[in-house]
Amino acid sequence: MWRIPLTRIRQKHRTARYPRCAPALPERFRGRPVIGDALPLDADVAAFTDCCPTHALSVDEQRLVQIDLGRCLFCGACEVAGGSRVVSFGRDHRLAAKVRGDLIVDKNMSEIASALDSRAQGLFGRSLKLRQVSAGGCNACEADTNVLGTLVFDLGRFGIQFVASPRHADGLLITGPVPLNMKLALEKTYDATPAPKIVIAVGACAISGGPYIDHEETCQGASGILPVDLHIPGCPPHPYTILDGLLGFLGRL
Repeated sequence: MWRIPLTRIRQKHRTARYPRCAPALPERFRGRPVIGDALPLDADVAAFTDCCPTHALSVDEQRLVQIDLGRCLFCGACEVAGGSRVVSFGRDHRLAAKVRGDLIVDKNMSEIASALDSRAQGLFGRSLKLRQVSAGGCNACEADTNVLGTLVFDLGRFGIQFVASPRHADGLLITGPVPLNMKLALEKTYDATPAPKIVIAVGACAISGGPYIDHEETCQGASGILPVDLHIPGCPPHPYTILDGLLGFLGRL
């Protein structure tokens, strides 16, 4: 009879204290890239940019690197090719952006996602119901999204909840590159969501197509067919990155 309460006492409090406390991230976590020195003059720019499997790299006139987080798979190939003094991956888990262009990281960094306007915060700020749509994803982004419902993250304490029907939702959370055979299903799901509504693209695939960029059988992510209000990059994004993006978007940080 006493085993259950005693076990509960021994386990203590398991829900993370984020955002009041910094998140506990794994040792091998790769966060927001840090752009350092310019490419050496003897370095081959074309060879450097070609090391990226999704063509997320570019080099400006000063030979400084720019990275498109919407395409980036966080594989670390650029860090190896250019050296850690040119590109390195930091520990900052805050990656989300409202505007697609803000995902371009350069020497001056980029803005972190700003909150919704006051009217939208009044509608969604305290209660947000999302319909998650897996549009051809590999299940990595889906898994890191689903884990937010566990007791460690407890997404419900922030008033955010995943629902079974788009008719009960305030918006869509989309993962995957959106192959052509999912295009109609995604459009119908969007149409079935009552207005006003928001669209959130999670992961490189949903933002740009990820490793399937420019493939003729995909729509190049959710933004290829729908207006996206929040971009959360990663491959997959860490659960804390997703949570931070949602909370920042709702003005809850």
